[in-house]
Amino acid sequence: MSRKAVSVIFIPVISSVFHVASHPAPFSATVDQLGDFDSIIDVRSPSEFAEDHVPGAINCPVLDDEERARVGTLYKQVSPFEARKVGAALVSRNIAKHIENQLFDKPKGWKPLVYCWRGGQRSGAMTLVLGQVGWAARRLEGGYKAFRQRVLDDLETLPRSLELNILCGPTGSAKTAVLEALAERGGQILHLEALARHRGSVLGGETDGLQPGQKAFETALWAALTALDPARPVWSESESRRIGRLHVPAALFEALRNGRCTRIEAPLAARVDHLVERYAHLIADPGAFRDKLARLVPQHGYERVAAWQALVTRGAWRQLATELVNDHYDPAYRKGGEGLYLQIDEACPLLLEALDADALAGAAAVLPI
Repeated sequence: MSRKAVSVIFIPVISSVFHVASHPAPFSATVDQLGDFDSIIDVRSPSEFAEDHVPGAINCPVLDDEERARVGTLYKQVSPFEARKVGAALVSRNIAKHIENQLFDKPKGWKPLVYCWRGGQRSGAMTLVLGQVGWAARRLEGGYKAFRQRVLDDLETLPRSLELNILCGPTGSAKTAVLEALAERGGQILHLEALARHRGSVLGGETDGLQPGQKAFETALWAALTALDPARPVWSESESRRIGRLHVPAALFEALRNGRCTRIEAPLAARVDHLVERYAHLIADPGAFRDKLARLVPQHGYERVAAWQALVTRGAWRQLATELVNDHYDPAYRKGGEGLYLQIDEACPLLLEALDADALAGAAAVLPI
């Protein structure tokens, strides 16, 4: 069969799908079976996919955002029949394009799982066509909506099953670096800042300034939590309820609050060295650094912030880091700090004279994994 023939052959097949709401059970699968498939195909529009999607899914929209809006308008303002006619033609062409491009080289034994918003017509159309080709395609029962509900349900229950250990300490004490060293050693970690794409402070945004949306963050948390072994310790670091503009789900944050605490204690000079190294991306862009410092004006006033911005202009990085620690971060830590963590008063101290790679690896080596 030529690629050119694909759209012609499947137009009548697709059209028939728009008159049924679901396939018989053999053509469907549940959220529990996500791992049984070779590929997961999200046929929703690009904007829906960008907001959140099943981990590992690829986007093969049967209607793009403009087409989806067009069909929806027809459905409401003209009639469902007119909407189905237009939708069938659009879906047919789009599925043909996906088969001709992303899917054409898939082998006969390929087993994809397809989903849309509710497991209805969009995923039904793609599943039917892929099945007609000969692939063992299945549709996700309940679609993304069912997956999203599973994420929310599991985020309520999974955290309580874990043995959580919290790395505490003031800014610059290398909590994140110790966490990463634990991972390199084979330890289980829940890296909240990496999942949120934010380092948890006013200067902590990533270089591209982008964080995921709340739904995508929760899906990433779900994927991380479901991969953990409850029989082994899990390490995280002390965070507030919010990381940048995202919030940690309530049940997870409560479980973290109840975690066993380990406090990193390091001299100021080592912390300054670590901050200068860790925030090299800010040093590389002085203009952006000065803009970020401007956010501290409500707390410290224009004159103090202008002095810090002048240090950026001069490239006085160690002096700037020292002043930020002494005048901004440590006072905030003493005022609020880790008081939310219920076992902080019984925290086990982890004394580090330096925060270089060898010291961090040594710190990770003494922590249970």
